[in-house]
Amino acid sequence: MRIIEITREPVELYKILKFEGLVTTGGEAKLLIGDGQVSVNGEIETRRRRKMLNGDVIEFRSETLQLQLV
Repeated sequence: MRIIEITREPVELYKILKFEGLVTTGGEAKLLIGDGQVSVNGEIETRRRRKMLNGDVIEFRSETLQLQLV
C-alpha cells in the first residue's frame, strides 16, 4: 500500500490518479473511473469527482493508495 500525502481535503478522485502518475491525463482518469475500474474503500466508484478525504483507500489496477492529510 502506498501512502499519498495530501495538504488539503477534499481532493477529487480523478486528480489523485493523474497526479500520482497512474494515468497520463485527467480525461483518461475520468473514463476509467466511469467504466468502474477504480474502487474506493472497497466499493466500485463511478463518480469522477468523488471527494476524497483523509484515510480513504483507492484501488486501481495493481495499485493500492491510502490518503493521509499532512
